[in-house]
Amino acid sequence: MSVEELFADRYRLERRLGVGGMSTVHLAFDTRLERYVAVKLLAEHLAADDGFVARFRREALAAARLVHPNVVQVYDFGTDDASARQFIAMEYVEGNSGAEMLREQGRLPVDEVVEICAQACRGLDYAHRNGVVHRDIKPGNILRNPEGIVKIADFGIAKAADDSDITRVGSVIGTAAYLAPEQACGEPAGPASDLYALGVVAYQLLAGRLPYQGASLTDLARQQDTGPPTDVTQIVPDVPPALSAAIMRALIADPARRYSSAPEMERALRDGLRGVAPAAADDATVALGGTGSTRNLGSRTDATRALAPQGGRDRTRSHQRLEPIYDEPPRRRAAPAPAAEPARRKPSNRGRTIMAFLLLAIIATALIFGVIYLNGAANGPSTQSFNSDLQQTLDDLRGAINDNTASSP
Repeated sequence: MSVEELFADRYRLERRLGVGGMSTVHLAFDTRLERYVAVKLLAEHLAADDGFVARFRREALAAARLVHPNVVQVYDFGTDDASARQFIAMEYVEGNSGAEMLREQGRLPVDEVVEICAQACRGLDYAHRNGVVHRDIKPGNILRNPEGIVKIADFGIAKAADDSDITRVGSVIGTAAYLAPEQACGEPAGPASDLYALGVVAYQLLAGRLPYQGASLTDLARQQDTGPPTDVTQIVPDVPPALSAAIMRALIADPARRYSSAPEMERALRDGLRGVAPAAADDATVALGGTGSTRNLGSRTDATRALAPQGGRDRTRSHQRLEPIYDEPPRRRAAPAPAAEPARRKPSNRGRTIMAFLLLAIIATALIFGVIYLNGAANGPSTQSFNSDLQQTLDDLRGAINDNTASSP
């Protein structure tokens, strides 16, 4: 193609970035938007195969739905009229792939591997939640730009998880060394298959070698059936045993016993870097020795330990008590206090009424005698006789009051 000739009337192809089993990737300049993109071309000998063309277009439709910082963005797809070749225009990520890092360094530092795989987990989680399975996770499809952002590329054989398989019966898709056991047997791939492949990538980036060195699919399946691969810590002693355990959890043959999701795998990898072992499946004998259940339970389960307040007693014990238990022996009951003397009975309402009546009578009598006394003094009666009569009257009234008070109920 000449310099003046544009692919699909838009893209100027400059140099080849990579070659895959069914496509070739070129660096191209988008003359319309004036930016560099990566253009993937379906191989010429496959362009006439309707099945491969349908799958290639299926890739574009599935990948175009994924817009995430950790996923390579798809910009455009279609057919070049001049060459009749199918193409996909994608985001160009300047930097190195995991395969290039392995070629340059042999193996990567532990914290660097965890960061790369953790970001890849985020991209896979987004794809899985949108019903897309990558099906070909490998170092060459994991890119890192100069800013340290990791992006998953080449959803070339991805398909919607709920769509029917358009591949030929018995065909196997994906790079053999990274295939999960179920993929190697020709079974449909799911999110757990992507996590298995990412576990292989993490193992390879740390150890500088693959967990299984199978020369063919048959040899690979046989090694996977024999048991887990060699512990990473036996190859690279600097790898924390807890991190090795996290990786081995992803490499379990049974997909149901791997991580349930990509975020769970990310947490396990980050915890493993800090020395915290994952809660492995019950039959996964991983690094640190013993099963994950026996390693994590100890004397008490994590759930029980979480319920115990800091510096206090375990709250779960109090929930098991069916009746109160005293922390101290009960105190001796004090002797009852002596009964108080009964208070004098207060006069009833009837007695109070009589007393008030008599009191009024006394006052009235006193007033009468006072008036008589004053009048008598003016007329000259004897003062002694008046005093005697007054005293008699008062004595009679006092006696009546005592009698009524004493007889009141």
